[in-house]
Amino acid sequence: MVASPMRRFLFPELNRRFLLRVFLVALGAVVVFTQLLVPLRIEGHSMEPTYTDGGFTFCWRGRYWLAEPARGDVVVIRFAGRQVTLLKRVVALAGETVEFQDGVLLVNGERVAEPYVNNPARWNLAPRTVEAGKVYVVGDNRSVPIERHHMGQVERNRILGGVLW
Repeated sequence: MVASPMRRFLFPELNRRFLLRVFLVALGAVVVFTQLLVPLRIEGHSMEPTYTDGGFTFCWRGRYWLAEPARGDVVVIRFAGRQVTLLKRVVALAGETVEFQDGVLLVNGERVAEPYVNNPARWNLAPRTVEAGKVYVVGDNRSVPIERHHMGQVERNRILGGVLW
């Protein structure tokens, strides 16, 4: 008796070939989802409204293999070890001067349009030049006092990648 294609699909014969396929698929999934596309569950409000608390995305680790982060990119930063990461937006690059005046972001003395920021608080931050090998990052949610934010210069090697969407 010959098994139907549906039956063979749902109940395959457990032979070496099938077990090798299962092993290779599992190995591929482990490599992809631990090294290339790292799943992220968003906790916190620092990137609202762009990314909301409880949301989900992937960190694409290959994003900066051949390119450097650009102003406006949302990046995943290794905060402590490999398990604790932060999602932040790059607002200034190495050698640029960044400051906030009454909630307005200025880079090299020029106002930067930030359509992703809603209801900015009146942040004030003295001008500072971003050091070589670093970028300056800030969250999109600027509706709370500046003292409650993790922001500032980050070494390039602490950036794990960019968000997939």
